[in-house]
Amino acid sequence: MYAIVEIAGQQFKVAKDQKVYVHRLHEEEGTSVSFDKVLLVGDNGTVTIGAPAIEGAEVTAKILGHLQGDKVIVFKKKRRKGFRKKNGHRQALTEIQIEGISASGTKKKEVAKKEAPKAKVAAPKETVAVNIESMTVAELKALAKEKGIEGYTSLKKAELIEALNK
Repeated sequence: MYAIVEIAGQQFKVAKDQKVYVHRLHEEEGTSVSFDKVLLVGDNGTVTIGAPAIEGAEVTAKILGHLQGDKVIVFKKKRRKGFRKKNGHRQALTEIQIEGISASGTKKKEVAKKEAPKAKVAAPKETVAVNIESMTVAELKALAKEKGIEGYTSLKKAELIEALNK
């Protein structure tokens, strides 16, 4: 079983007993944390995708320690100008170990996906006629094209409104 989870603004593919380095978390070493923003869960060939996250799914992890990443050197130079700038950076990281992936609530999300297409309702055409004067020229030209008005490309806004109201 694996999951794609968002931790500290980044997405990670995790499995049980896996060690992951993430951006620094505020909790202390040895504490257990849970992440509820699970985007995908895969279990023996069945994949459940959230929109954007799966409700009720959770990944629990234990914080093993806080550390700093490798040093990154940023060196900028402009040739023949005498400009050189050297800068370094070490990212603050937290090492976590995934303790478990809970996929409860996956059935609820699938039911919600099936119900969503039924709720779509077509917009009434009367609202387009009412707001015709507040539309831009590009929108008016598109509307004229739909109605089959010839020569709409050379018309100005006032002329387009007049032609559409006929």
